[in-house]
Amino acid sequence: MAGVTYGATGKRKTAVARVRLVPGSGTITVNGQGVREYFQRETLYQVVRNPLVETGTEARYDVVAKIEGGGKSGQAGALRHGIARALVEADPSLRTDLKRAGHLSRDARMVERKKAGLKKARKRPQFSKR
Repeated sequence: MAGVTYGATGKRKTAVARVRLVPGSGTITVNGQGVREYFQRETLYQVVRNPLVETGTEARYDVVAKIEGGGKSGQAGALRHGIARALVEADPSLRTDLKRAGHLSRDARMVERKKAGLKKARKRPQFSKR
């Protein structure tokens, strides 16, 4: 079992998280920092740990992640998605629990692009009769 790593990619909005699960004591490292330093809001920390807590594997694996793009909230969602997918790769029997909790579905909501001739994505210029 030593030296075995499980990898996965998680996505949310424009954030992409490359996640590696390594058998260990439960430390989470994000872009070379501890998860508490990187995600300073408690809610984001809870979002990141959610798949590990729900499956009872928070003390079994170390998580090493590289995250790019987006803001902190999107990055936390991407990391959660990546951890869930890596857990399924490590232990396929966890799939039903993670799927039921909604951790395996990619949250596809993104910012709508601005269209030509409009002020924003949907806001139109004000009508002028004259």
